[in-house]
Amino acid sequence: MDFLNAHLLTLILFAPTAVALLVLLLPARQVGVIRWVAFIGSLAPLGLSVFLWFGYRPAEPGFQFQEFVPWYQAIGANYHLGVDGISVPMVLLTTLLTSLAILISFSIRERVRAYMVLFLLLETGLLGVFLSLDLLLFFVFWEAGLVPMYFLINQWGSENRNYASLKFLIYTMGGSLGLLLAIQMIRLVVGSFDLPVLYSQWNLLKGTLFGVPVGTVKILAFWAFVIAFAIKVPIWPFHTWLPDAHAEAPTGGSIILAGVMLKLGAYGFLRLLLPLYPAEAHDFAGVLGGLAVAGIVLGAFASWGQKDFKRLVAYSSVNHMGFVVLGIAAAAWARGSASSGDAVLALNGAVLQMFNHGLSAAGMFLLVGVLYERTHTRQLDDYGGLFALAPLYGGILIFTSMGSLGLPGLGGFISEFLVVRGSWPIFTLYTAIAMVGLLITGAYILKAVQKVLHGPVNPQWQGHSLEIGVREALAISPLMILMLAIGVWPAWILNMINAAVMHLFG
Repeated sequence: MDFLNAHLLTLILFAPTAVALLVLLLPARQVGVIRWVAFIGSLAPLGLSVFLWFGYRPAEPGFQFQEFVPWYQAIGANYHLGVDGISVPMVLLTTLLTSLAILISFSIRERVRAYMVLFLLLETGLLGVFLSLDLLLFFVFWEAGLVPMYFLINQWGSENRNYASLKFLIYTMGGSLGLLLAIQMIRLVVGSFDLPVLYSQWNLLKGTLFGVPVGTVKILAFWAFVIAFAIKVPIWPFHTWLPDAHAEAPTGGSIILAGVMLKLGAYGFLRLLLPLYPAEAHDFAGVLGGLAVAGIVLGAFASWGQKDFKRLVAYSSVNHMGFVVLGIAAAAWARGSASSGDAVLALNGAVLQMFNHGLSAAGMFLLVGVLYERTHTRQLDDYGGLFALAPLYGGILIFTSMGSLGLPGLGGFISEFLVVRGSWPIFTLYTAIAMVGLLITGAYILKAVQKVLHGPVNPQWQGHSLEIGVREALAISPLMILMLAIGVWPAWILNMINAAVMHLFG
């Protein structure tokens, strides 16, 4: 037990890689064995994440379960892991969605071994971002997740996969160049990549750096961080890679892309931007909030205008993640002011929205994939009246859609309400405009449900088996349970998040 507690984060981080190596040793022709080994192996980091959840103590400030080993001493980089109440929910979300995505990917028929290996390596890359407390280690894992996702889209995607995968890679790597330069500059100035050290020393710098006033250098570094994170969220107008990547990715890839990968950018804002650049974040919070509101409104209208079911869900991520960024911007503006209580509410809502969107978006992409496998079309006009042919699927789609919509009683309502309630006294005009996007969110969700499930039955599907299968229903069940659990009793997750947010605000 002592070994488990001392090395829990390392076990969570590299368990998927160990399973990937095991899968790689299996004969390629043993497709069934490969699938089950990958799925059962993916339950190991999930089980360890649940153990982490119950072992974490929200009342204790600072990072817990820390592991520190000198790594690359010549440049001052260390293998430093740790978690707080913001990262623990993201670790649980990542391990849960990976297991469910692998289960739903049993329908993959070609190069199954390579697919599963890439998926498990992708999980390690994503987990590394949430667990790292060393800035260089953070960047290594930040980039490590790009390669498996690129190949998942490029090799198992739809017709336009080459364009979508290349656009995804160029956008995200392009944004990372400035991030890497800023990280190197911070190391030269402070002498460390270690985040706890940077939190205490970076903001104390005065005078000039490299012959330039410290304020100017910090502003340049701040925007390098912002652009990298904005592309990953994505914030409008850096979002254009997202619909193409989602539309062309296999169903499992879309689940992880929307459920976890988009959260990396928001997590970067929380873990790095607000602690390292509080003054700059305050000064430019209005710009960040404006871009967030633009994403909320324009993302909603873009979703409303789609005829492709998967692209509709893809644009909805721009809309929903806009609320995350709005909450972060409000917190940046009000930190240390008389409105800091409202800022805490907004930031609590932003972190919870990251988790809730991971559940609802993953569920929606799963359901789109189920329908596409049976009909081989994603055009909303090709559906119609499917409730009569697939009542269980229809009920699950309505439930998940309402979770995405933010229906009271489900998780999405709690997080969006907290963001709106916290942001209203700080960014009143922005929040009021965001309500337009919330209205259109209801419109595009109801449009999708109506087009797919209601109206006359399309004669094309008469006699077809469109009902959701047992494996697919099992995959989406945990997401539905969590959406309901958060909507009815949010304290079980908010208590953990709030303690970390209060610590972030000093």
